[in-house]
Amino acid sequence: MSTLGFESHDHSGCIAESLSACESHCESKGLRLTPVRRRVLEILLDEHRAMGAYDNLERLKAEGLGSQPPIAYRALDFLVEHRFVHKIERLNAFIACGHPGERHAPAFLICRNCDAVAEAHTDLAEGRLGAVARAAGFVIERTVVEAEGLCPHCQDEAA
Repeated sequence: MSTLGFESHDHSGCIAESLSACESHCESKGLRLTPVRRRVLEILLDEHRAMGAYDNLERLKAEGLGSQPPIAYRALDFLVEHRFVHKIERLNAFIACGHPGERHAPAFLICRNCDAVAEAHTDLAEGRLGAVARAAGFVIERTVVEAEGLCPHCQDEAA
């Protein structure tokens, strides 16, 4: 898996692939991809950056899809639960998954200057954390790894 977020890529292909993966998953599991859930995912995919729930709500409101915070939060909760969106704890924001439909343990690289976020693949269960957990008889079900630093663009600007 590649690191997504700082480099150029086929953005329209990325959006189409993610939407297709979400639709297929929902269909196979008997889940409802409501118009609001779909639109929130589309917004996050289109923006390709971490966005707060209220940022999404503003867009939904402007498009006549709802104006109350629970509407955005319910859609985001569904998308996070089914791994199409990740919550970036440091920013209290959400970002579309860069590897939809794939089981993975993401790590997020967050630029402290511009708040750009890249999603990287990790395998924490196989690393040191996994070894410590196994030794303790603990089974890791979920991790949140967020690293803060400078993205390539901000490093170039600082130089």
